[in-house]
Amino acid sequence: MNPAVGLIAFVAVSLTTAAIGFYGLRISRTTGDFYVASRTVPPWWNASAIGGEYLSAASFLGVAGLILLSGTDALWFPIGYTAGYLMLLLFVAAPLRRSGAYTIPDFTESRLDSVVVRRVTSLVVVAVGWLYIVPQLHGAALTIRITAGLPSWVGSTAVVLVVCLTVVAGGMRSITFVQAFQYWLKLTALAVPVIFVLLVLARNGTPAQAPLPVNPSGQQAASAYQNISLMVALLFGTLGLPHVLVRFYTNPDGQSARRTTLIVLGLLSVFYVFPTVAGALGRVFAPELARSGQADALVLLLPGKLVGGIAGDALSALVVAGAFAAFLSTTSGLVVSLSGVISQDLFGGSVRGFRLAALLAAVVPLGFAFMTDSLALAGSVGLVFAFTASTICPVLLLGIWWRGLTDAGAIAGMLTGGLLCGGAMVAGTTMGAAVAPAWLAQPAAWTVPAAFAVTIGVSLATKARVPATVNRVMSRLHVPERPVVTERP
Repeated sequence: MNPAVGLIAFVAVSLTTAAIGFYGLRISRTTGDFYVASRTVPPWWNASAIGGEYLSAASFLGVAGLILLSGTDALWFPIGYTAGYLMLLLFVAAPLRRSGAYTIPDFTESRLDSVVVRRVTSLVVVAVGWLYIVPQLHGAALTIRITAGLPSWVGSTAVVLVVCLTVVAGGMRSITFVQAFQYWLKLTALAVPVIFVLLVLARNGTPAQAPLPVNPSGQQAASAYQNISLMVALLFGTLGLPHVLVRFYTNPDGQSARRTTLIVLGLLSVFYVFPTVAGALGRVFAPELARSGQADALVLLLPGKLVGGIAGDALSALVVAGAFAAFLSTTSGLVVSLSGVISQDLFGGSVRGFRLAALLAAVVPLGFAFMTDSLALAGSVGLVFAFTASTICPVLLLGIWWRGLTDAGAIAGMLTGGLLCGGAMVAGTTMGAAVAPAWLAQPAAWTVPAAFAVTIGVSLATKARVPATVNRVMSRLHVPERPVVTERP
């Protein structure tokens, strides 16, 4: 791939993102604008923004890379990512919007009437956000190195700079415009090259080459335990992602939140068709990327390999633009959600505090990205889902649907899930994916039930700590809003 093409695409998407973000500054004035866009985002616009921030490096690059490496075993990732939104629709979307909270810690404090629960939740949310940002920066580093030949740190640093500019400028309202645009850019950036490659292959036939092995990477098929554990992580982890949950606070009401979630399901289903097809094409036409450790670069390199020439360069530029849109949109959403939490806990919750928190939320994971190496992107994000499913998800689900939850139970559950899953992640990473046992490499199958069990058990043992406000709060969560009736003149 021509390095100039990659660099031009990277600069173009960065400038466009910044321009849209600064446009949002014109209508971002109040604290509500910065935190939840004053709760006025309509379903289609909000759904596009959710698709923009949810479809991260793992989705844009990692899914195709894992299909190249693992074949059908990797299909659990797009299935789990999409099905997690069905769980959101059924159990979380509308009640969370009715809670009236700005952030997840706001919700847990209001539900359990405890400042200590709020502080613990804030720590967990920040940990989840930073863990999720690091793979986005690794993806940016990989992309800038492969496509433009620049040092890895350039990609990571550029993403953080652009995100800081857009988030600091206009907060949630500004980022909503950016992320909605970036969803459609990402869809176009994958769909057009994949369709073009298929048309070229249909017209010209399969290029001559030696017979290929069925499994280009030599990896063994995943066990039943690994697949089940992965699905537990993806399904329950989606329920606790802070940058996704904060989006439901921007809907006008609970009905809009449900409608938003239905639209997101459709948008995700359409999107995941294309990385799946790209991965299948890679197993046939680019197996050497699996053997050389460049599986995550498949969608970046496939157009140049199968099309070539000016058309190949143009398609590659489009893919690079989509890849950086993925890194920017997901990182933006995470920084916004973390800024709301950090600002309220450390800087008083003002607009100025939000902006200071945004800088802190973005710079810290950049340091971690510099100190760590990139794993398989979808696999590393899958571990973040496992951590989220083991910490935030039990408190959120039980807080919405069970009156018996107590502050002691919530704290015990989050600490148990965090320590068990975090310990497994560290141990598995230290040992290496090739030798780590399955129960460490994919811990969600046992850490999530453990977190739920501890949360419920401690709550039952501390029934006296059920807050006196529980009936009022539960009514607010579950009683539908009254429709606004407009009288005809």
